[in-house]
Amino acid sequence: MTTVQTMLTRAALPRAIAPTTIALVAVLMTLSGCAPKGPGLTPPDVLVAPYNSAEGDVLWAVAPLANESGASFVDANMVADQIVAKIDEVRGIACLPMNRTIAAMRARGMTLVTSPQEARTLAETLGVDGLIVGTITAYDPYNPPKLGVKLALFARNAGVDTPRLDPLRLQIAYTEFDRTIATQYLSKPVATVSQHLDASNHEVQLELRRYATGRHDPDSALGWKAIMQSMDLYTQFSAFVAVSRLIDQERLRVARTTTTDARPASP
Repeated sequence: MTTVQTMLTRAALPRAIAPTTIALVAVLMTLSGCAPKGPGLTPPDVLVAPYNSAEGDVLWAVAPLANESGASFVDANMVADQIVAKIDEVRGIACLPMNRTIAAMRARGMTLVTSPQEARTLAETLGVDGLIVGTITAYDPYNPPKLGVKLALFARNAGVDTPRLDPLRLQIAYTEFDRTIATQYLSKPVATVSQHLDASNHEVQLELRRYATGRHDPDSALGWKAIMQSMDLYTQFSAFVAVSRLIDQERLRVARTTTTDARPASP
């Protein structure tokens, strides 16, 4: 009887210690770096403002967009909200929420910004350094989606002719508000964008693929093409492209301003 009991105990021993052994092996694999790893994270493209942000971010606002797409079901404020969100992602620029801009417009009896004078009035009311106005020119939410926008950036006159002002900033110091030339907004936009992003276009798809890097799950069934299945996601992509092009133009403008300002005065 004793021999049989001993044999049964030894036979059952591996089954009893098997879960503990597996758990121990898993811990050792984790500590040694041999455990299975998930997909690595890839940083997405980040926009950086060309302004001197030593004293803080430059402040922009976005006016409600006009709808000239021919589609009555367009939510123009949703498109404007996505532009606000993409501006807020730019390093060196902050953007007022749409609700604050709309409230300021209602206080002045404005529904849309239709002229440079109205843009200047609204920008000064909000106290921002730049105001974006624009129009939705095309809207098709069905795959492949299409979205067209025209945007114009009206900026505070940086007072380039005044040596005391920093030409790399759109805004000026409060102590310089007495200088009329420096507190006026330009009558013409400093940057404009006119784009029509048709997802059936391969060039647009390549740009969409670059944008999706770091912004989607690469292991999902649709991958980066999932953005084309959602008009909300596609609007975010379109807003990013528009803001990126505005920033590129501003970078060139600031570079030209800096070069002109650095030239020695002619005798």
